[in-house]
Amino acid sequence: MPEDLKSTTQNLLKLLGVTPEEIAVDIDETNSAQIKLTFSPEETGILIGRHADAISALQMILGLIVYRQTGTWQRLTVDIGDYRAKRTAVLETTAQETAKRVKFSHEPLALFNLNPFERRIVHMILSQDPGVVTESQGEGRNRHLIVKPAAELKDEA
Repeated sequence: MPEDLKSTTQNLLKLLGVTPEEIAVDIDETNSAQIKLTFSPEETGILIGRHADAISALQMILGLIVYRQTGTWQRLTVDIGDYRAKRTAVLETTAQETAKRVKFSHEPLALFNLNPFERRIVHMILSQDPGVVTESQGEGRNRHLIVKPAAELKDEA
């Protein structure tokens, strides 16, 4: 399966007119695939895109291709130039700082301009903090994440 996924990725990128310096595919125990792509610095930014739109679109297209080939959905994560790892580190810091502010002020705070991947990361990071709870609100591009003090939930009950 990793070789099939690697060749599928290579074929898609060839159709897009880009050639990666390296393609690495790793499948974990939950059958989730991590596809790491390395490009020249000039191509990296373009392929990640504004607000990671391009990398998310590439991930979605690859997921659809794999579904068409296998008949089953497989969780795929595409990472270009370690963007996801770097972004996760930034989101972890942002989540922890937001949790501190929420616990200090006892007021909910909204985090805007996060894509679904980023909201999921913040939800997972803050699920470990018993002092706050998170929820997503809104639809489409207006979807945002709310961080609330956990005590607020007890008051509402």
